[in-house]
Amino acid sequence: MSRIGKNPVAVPSGVTVDIAGQRVTAKGKLGQISVDLGNEVEIGREADKVWVKPRGDGPRARTMWGTARALIQNLVVGVNQGFTINLEIVGVGYRAALDGKTLVLQLGYSHEVRFPIPEGITIRCDRPTMIAVSGADRQKVGQVAAIIRGYRKPEPYKGKGIKYANEYILRKEGKKK
Repeated sequence: MSRIGKNPVAVPSGVTVDIAGQRVTAKGKLGQISVDLGNEVEIGREADKVWVKPRGDGPRARTMWGTARALIQNLVVGVNQGFTINLEIVGVGYRAALDGKTLVLQLGYSHEVRFPIPEGITIRCDRPTMIAVSGADRQKVGQVAAIIRGYRKPEPYKGKGIKYANEYILRKEGKKK
């Protein structure tokens, strides 16, 4: 049984949640996001809370119960506060800069990597070695951060590359004579 699904999602002031069948839409100061949930769960609303209940006792219904509740929570938090993922660039000569709606990365290749910033995502480069990816949609923010990290993943010997700010790189010992 889902322990996450039992708790209702609190809707803060300034956020409106609309439920139309299996489609949940949240509107707030950072925009509007919607998600379609499966038929295995039932969604309801009471005052400033949204609750989710399974429609059956099968394993699929119990699985989707907690997942649906987490997706609704991500909608509400996303349109109210937003999500941010910080990336660090490690390496001599490695740097990032913004050029309009394009992120320009110099990662030790013979060319610079140009990444067009998708709609709904904002990227900040406060320092040449720090990238902050933020937006209202948690899945989209994580996907963009993963794509940027994929251009030069951190290597295990010197730790050079793009890593998440809270990521620990397991180091290997170099060659011995």
